[in-house]
Formats: sequence, structure tokens, C-alpha cells
Amino acid sequence: MFDITILTEDRYLDPLKKNWYSEQVLLEDEILFESLRKRGLVVTRKSWSDKNFDWSNTNFAIIRSTWDYFDKIDEFSQWLMDIKDKLGLINSFNLIKWNLNKSYLLDFSKKKINIASSIFINSKNFTTLKKLFNQTNWDEAIIKPAISGAAKNTFRVNKVNCDDFENIFRKLCDKETMIFQIFLKSIISFGEISLIVIGGEYSHSVRKIGKEGDFRVQDDHGGRVEKYIPSLDEIRFAEKCVSECIELPLYARVDLIYDNENNLSLSEIELIEPELWFRLKDGSADLLSEKIMLEIGKKNCE
Repeated sequence: MFDITILTEDRYLDPLKKNWYSEQVLLEDEILFESLRKRGLVVTRKSWSDKNFDWSNTNFAIIRSTWDYFDKIDEFSQWLMDIKDKLGLINSFNLIKWNLNKSYLLDFSKKKINIASSIFINSKNFTTLKKLFNQTNWDEAIIKPAISGAAKNTFRVNKVNCDDFENIFRKLCDKETMIFQIFLKSIISFGEISLIVIGGEYSHSVRKIGKEGDFRVQDDHGGRVEKYIPSLDEIRFAEKCVSECIELPLYARVDLIYDNENNLSLSEIELIEPELWFRLKDGSADLLSEKIMLEIGKKNCE
């Protein structure tokens, strides 16, 4: 019987061919694994899609590098339903289900949290990009899926070139909900700030910067990550976002971008499988492990 299972995906379970990216994934999971193990927990690491593993043989599971879930969303959703009564999920089942679809951003907007202006489009309310630009009077926008990651099917469009994207936009909307979101220029000039919040309190942060001319800040698209010292306003904004979740997550990554009026805005809040950059902040994995220990203790007292 395992106390806790760290969840990854097949590609990163035990890759035969390693590169800088997979090495990064393995290091992050190893740091957390060792932090949990040294607290006396019996820890294992499994792919979430492992059909041979009996999920009732672990008391808890923490989702980490499951970066294929959005490509297998139906399978992943069914897996969540299958295991939710067999173990304790970290973050919780309810938080994960809520965070799967970026429509959660509308919940934050209702709570007066500033987000990038967004319109959700699918086959039922479909309209063309040209009409959306006319409706909003925006010059530029981002189109991206409501369930996605790693900038998959994400495009930067404008009033002039939108005709070139109409066909792919229509095809994507026929399959899934897409987001038409105002383009925030600071993503090019400054980048995106990611603040790690553990147990509701700020831990550490990074700034993600795209390669020259690219709005995609992910390192797998050529972007770079650097340590970042946030302002008090940025920390308070991130902690406020976490406090407005449907329940308090044990871990969260709050991605912030300055909007076109130079106000802080919530880009995304990642509660499922965010990179937490333990390797850039000594003791951050230990902080999460302590929160997990408290969660296990509470469960054992029930």
C-alpha cells in the first residue's frame, strides 16, 4: 500500500531517450518524490493512464506531469470519475474538474478579478473571426481552445489577416469550445509572470519570455524562464485569485499578464499539472510536502 502516488504520463514515466525537456520533468518529480519520502511516506510514481495499477492501493495521488491529458480529455475525465472514490486527489477532484475548462476565468471575472477580455465560441454560437473583430473593435486577438495546454491550436490573429484563419477556426469550433481573447501586448514586451502559491500563500515566481517576436512563452516553443522577484501588488493579486477558487488548493500557479491599460490581469490559474519550478527555489517542495502531510493527517482523523 502506498501513501501517495506522483502522477505523470507515459512519455515521462521512464523515457529511454532523454533530452533537456524530459530531464527537467524527471528532476521536478524527483525533488517532490524525495521530499515526501524523507517524511516517512511510502511513495511511488505512475502514469495516470496505467491500466494495470490498482488505484485503491494508494491513499493519495498528486497530479504532476500529466501533460497529455488535454489530448485525451475524454479518457482523462473518465479516469477521474473512476478513481475519485478510491483515493484522495491533490488537488481535489472538484478543483480539477473546475479547472479543466478555461471557462473558470468567467467565474473570476464575476468576482471582479481582472482577466483578459474573452469570448467563448463553439458550434452552437459560432460566428466568424471577422464578425468578432467588428463586434469587439479589437485590433488583435488570440484564439485558443478552452481545454488545452502548451499553446496547442493557439494563434495570434488580427483584423487584416483573420480571413486566413477562418477555416481552421471553424473546424476547431466544430470540435470544441474556443476562446477569442484580446491580445495583450505586454506578452511580447515583458512576458508572463507565474507565481507559485502553496496552501494559499506565495512561495516563489518566475518570468516567462517568448523568443523574439513570439507570443508563446513556453520553453518548448523557444521561450525562456528566469527567476523573478514580484512586487507586493503582484503577490497580493495572485493570492487573491487563489482565495477566490471554489475551494483552497494546496498548490496553484497563477499566470499574470499586464493588460493593455497596464493593469494586472489573470491569464490562467493552473491547479491540475502546472510546472512549479521546485528546482529554482530551495525548500519549495518541502513546503508543499508539509501541506500534503497535513492533508493526510486530516484524512486519517476522519
